Amino acid sequence: MDLDTLLMPFQFAFMQNAFLISLIVSVPTALLSCFLVMKGWALMGDAVSHAVLPGIVLAYVLGFPLIIGAFAAGMLCAVATGFLSGNSRVKQDTVMGVVFSGMFGLGIVMYVGLETNAHLDHILFGNMLGVEPDELWTAGIISLAVGAALVLKWKDLLLHSFDPAQAQACGLPVTVLHYGLLAALSLTIVATLSAAGLILAIGLLIAPGAVAFLVGRKFSTMLWLSVLVCMFSMLAGTYASFFLDSAPAPTIVLILTILFVLAFVRRLYLTHRRSMKRAMDSSGAA
Repeated sequence: MDLDTLLMPFQFAFMQNAFLISLIVSVPTALLSCFLVMKGWALMGDAVSHAVLPGIVLAYVLGFPLIIGAFAAGMLCAVATGFLSGNSRVKQDTVMGVVFSGMFGLGIVMYVGLETNAHLDHILFGNMLGVEPDELWTAGIISLAVGAALVLKWKDLLLHSFDPAQAQACGLPVTVLHYGLLAALSLTIVATLSAAGLILAIGLLIAPGAVAFLVGRKFSTMLWLSVLVCMFSMLAGTYASFFLDSAPAPTIVLILTILFVLAFVRRLYLTHRRSMKRAMDSSGAA
């Protein structure tokens, strides 16, 4: 292909907005994915992304901004999950599976029963190529706030993720950190609604951190590496979707999956090589 063809996606306004929303949401989703991976909250990210659906539908019916309904539903379910798991013998992952699947089912019933000309299916599957200026502003403000909070408090959040008891003993506000992370998760999902939708948002919230975890050795390295991975995947997926005539969101998640597989294979190779080297050193010493 010639240069004009390669640069063609950048000539259209809808593609320019798609690239811009990719850059905006890649930072908070990547940073947050590192904490979700380290804390073992992968299921929490999946659950919250599905649980905000009834809040979005209800906000639309009542005429409220969709962001308010999504955030309220996400926080309500996150708090309810914490309360139920803390006051029952049922483990947290089981509670999340019941509560959030029930909320998603409720949202689907409300969504199907609602007769409207609005394209609420974009909430489920994303509409990156139809992003409006107000959605860019919303995503930008949320991304700036969440990204700044995570960067400023990453050491406190890291200690809380590894050892909440030690964090409390050090005098850190464990409850504030816990629900602050949940609030950041809910807000980030709201910011990604236009880009990836609810169903594919989980890929952006888990895969970058997982890839960075396999490649990096320090958490500080993991943070910036996850941002690079997410940013590259979103830009490359959006660009490739133009020529493949596919939806950007699943193309992005596919690229993230490929990067994860490559990082996993690399980790297996390095582990095997170190094992072989130790075995040779041991035999030589003997």
